[in-house]
Amino acid sequence: MRVPLLAINQLTTFRWSFEMDARRLAEAGIPGVHVWRQKLVDYGVEKGAHLLEEYGLKPVALSWAGGFTGSDGRTFADALSDGKLAIEQAAELQAPIVVVHSGSRGGHTVNHARRLFLSALGELLPLAEEHDIQLAVEPMHPAAGAEWTFLQSLADAIELTKKLESDHLKIVADVYQLFGEKNLIEQLKQATPYLALVQLADADEAPMGEPDRRPLGSGKLPLREIVTALQSAGYEGAFDVELMGLEIENTDYDQLISQTRGYFNDIVGATTTPQSQPLK
Repeated sequence: MRVPLLAINQLTTFRWSFEMDARRLAEAGIPGVHVWRQKLVDYGVEKGAHLLEEYGLKPVALSWAGGFTGSDGRTFADALSDGKLAIEQAAELQAPIVVVHSGSRGGHTVNHARRLFLSALGELLPLAEEHDIQLAVEPMHPAAGAEWTFLQSLADAIELTKKLESDHLKIVADVYQLFGEKNLIEQLKQATPYLALVQLADADEAPMGEPDRRPLGSGKLPLREIVTALQSAGYEGAFDVELMGLEIENTDYDQLISQTRGYFNDIVGATTTPQSQPLK
């Protein structure tokens, strides 16, 4: 079985700069990075693309575009323009995925919010197809992600992606956000054909308000079973580790990355050797 690619989300290392992320992840033997647009833009898109290439880091995704329901104060046209820019930035970065959030339901009916999102995706997909970028929608637990999206379950996300029938429209499955879904492992296996990216984090309970993610293996999510089941179901994408919350805020990132790599490699039976020296 092919060893899956492990990536660290730049939100996990929130205090580090884009440049520090690249250097430290490469030194730690982490092959992939999920790029946060804020860090990328602060550093420079062209410079960022060159830096990741220099360090041999594979950008697995770019986050995020969205807000098409107007919940963040932007107009539909402004959010759409920003979504197109995100696709172009991902193409320059050679990131294969742009994560897309609908925006909250806000004052809209569910049907109208859905129409707005489908309309935006319909406008963005031709550009995504032109650049061979997948747009990936992300369902979120209603107690933690309602301000980001009205998609609250894997079933919601699958139903929406089926509406547009595009190979360039997929789903991000964040197991933290899906904590509490019935028969989660079986659902993930069934959803495998629709998945562009799987995000990992641990937790002691389902999300409630502010994120309270735990290091892999320190909570109650069956991460080992989830990863194994997805591999057996044919998932070939990356596993992206996104950690946020009180326990993560003041942690030693180098230790956290090392623990993450060790736990993940134990699950998949892989061995990676950190770089002994920086690559530049």
